[in-house]
Amino acid sequence: MSDLKNKKLFLFDMDGTIYLDNDLFDGTLDMLEHIRKIGGKYIFLTNNSSKSVEKYIEKLASLGIESNADDFLTSTNATVLYLNNHPYKKIYALGTTSFKEQLRDASLPITDVLEDDIDCLLMGFDTELTFKKLEDACILLGRGVDYIATNPDWVCPTWYGYVPDCGSVSTMLYNATKRLPKFIGKPEPDMALLAMEKTGYSKDETVLLGDRLYTDIACGVNAGISTIFVLSGEGTLDDLAKSETKPEFVYENIRKVYEDIK
Repeated sequence: MSDLKNKKLFLFDMDGTIYLDNDLFDGTLDMLEHIRKIGGKYIFLTNNSSKSVEKYIEKLASLGIESNADDFLTSTNATVLYLNNHPYKKIYALGTTSFKEQLRDASLPITDVLEDDIDCLLMGFDTELTFKKLEDACILLGRGVDYIATNPDWVCPTWYGYVPDCGSVSTMLYNATKRLPKFIGKPEPDMALLAMEKTGYSKDETVLLGDRLYTDIACGVNAGISTIFVLSGEGTLDDLAKSETKPEFVYENIRKVYEDIK
C-alpha cells in the first residue's frame, strides 16, 4: 500500500468531495494549505460540464478558495481534446449556454439548431434541458450520427439530494433510440494522465480523491495511480462492497484524510 505522506500531486473531485452545493466541507482548507506547505500541487477534476472553468473559479472564491485556470481539468477540457483528434463537420451541442460557449471558444463547429449536415451529437450535463433538445437528439440519433457524452454520472449531488446527470439522460435517450454514447471524462484516465503531464509528477507521486467509485475511483485505477474514496458524497460502504472497482484508501471525509497525512 502506498504511503499518502509521499504524495505530491492531489487530484480532487469537487461535488461531494470538497463541497456540497454552497457548503465547503470541514477540512478542505486545511488540506489544501497542507499540500501547498509541502511543496505539492492540487488540481480539481470534475465531470460536471455545465459550468466553465471561470465559473468554477468564482464558485471556489465564494467558498474561500483562491484558484486559477491551471488548477482545473473538466470533462469539457477532455472532450475538446478528443474532438480535436476526431474532427466533425458540424456538432449539435446538447448542453448549457456555458458549455456551448466553451466549445465555441475552442473553435469547434458547434450548433444548437437541427440541420441536415450535423454528423455528431455531443451531450453534456444540461441544467437547461428542454423537451425540444431531447426531441432533436432523438431525430439525430435516428439519422445515425456519431454520439458522444461528456460524462457517465447518473446524478449530480445537491443540498437536498440528487438531480439527474448526463448518464441518466443518456439512459432516457437509449430507451427511445436504443443508442448509447461514447463517454468522455472520468472513468476514462485522460484527465488524470493530463494532470500528471502538465505538472511533471509521476504516478507514484499522485493520488486521486473522489466520492464515486464508478467515475472518480475508476479513473484513478485506470490511470494507474493511488485512489482515496471519501464517504461524504454519493458513494457508500454498501456500494464499495458490491463494486469491482476498489480504492486504495477509504475515509469518512476530507477532514479525516487531512488528519492522517499532516
